[in-house]
Amino acid sequence: MKFGKLVLAVCMGLAMLGHAQAKEWKHITIATEGAFPPWNATKPDGSLDGYEIDLYKDLCKRMNVECTMVTQAWDGIIPALTAGKFDAIMAGMSATAKREKIISFSESYGTTGQTFAVARGSDLEKMPHFGEVFSLETELPQAEKAIEDIKPLLKGKIIGVQTASIASVFLDKYLKGTAEIREYKSTEQHDLDLLAGRVDVIMASMGYLSTAAAKEGNSDMVVAGPRFQRGILGRGSSVGLRKEDTDLRDMFNKAIAEAKADGTIKKLSDKWFGFDVTPH
Repeated sequence: MKFGKLVLAVCMGLAMLGHAQAKEWKHITIATEGAFPPWNATKPDGSLDGYEIDLYKDLCKRMNVECTMVTQAWDGIIPALTAGKFDAIMAGMSATAKREKIISFSESYGTTGQTFAVARGSDLEKMPHFGEVFSLETELPQAEKAIEDIKPLLKGKIIGVQTASIASVFLDKYLKGTAEIREYKSTEQHDLDLLAGRVDVIMASMGYLSTAAAKEGNSDMVVAGPRFQRGILGRGSSVGLRKEDTDLRDMFNKAIAEAKADGTIKKLSDKWFGFDVTPH
């Protein structure tokens, strides 16, 4: 009898301890890259701007929490999250199976697919399938046929891509051995090398490339070729979170669902991308 009471007391004590340790989210620190417009960008005065900057403010208001956004270099953003330097990532990061081995993700809040940009007047400007979108999940045979169609043009070329990006995963799987893949710490670096003629083509998200091509001084950059999404490219940009923070993930999921339902995500995507990036 005494043993039973002791077990009960221990169990109740553990339950109370667990309850006491449950985190009440009153403030969330969110990291972004600040160098991936229109998802996120750093203005000349050092302040942040972009689709995710507007969106995080809306989501935090819905969650009734105070939020602070900080910048973090892309190549160290996941290790910094797991090390506890901040609570969440909103940096145009697609939820992929590989990344989900380390962190968890919310539902997606935007997807534009991955495509190419080349120098105006290049022989690559007329790559086949321009404007066509292929799913690597539901249209894999058609997508792989499109890849085979562009391979002859890309043979021996140099393709620039941001390191640790989903575009780099795509290139490694489908175009390694056909072209030389050159990795960069930031997308802005490969843009400069494209315009300087040091690479022949770059690959990144459609949202990013269409914005970059419209920037002053980038008139010689043009979007070209087919666009790919889903499959190994993931399910779209999502909030990155530590695996143990399931309650925070639930909070973001609820807020994102509300922002989709009332048209906020469509409104913000029209503002920043010029087209609807709402995931379906």
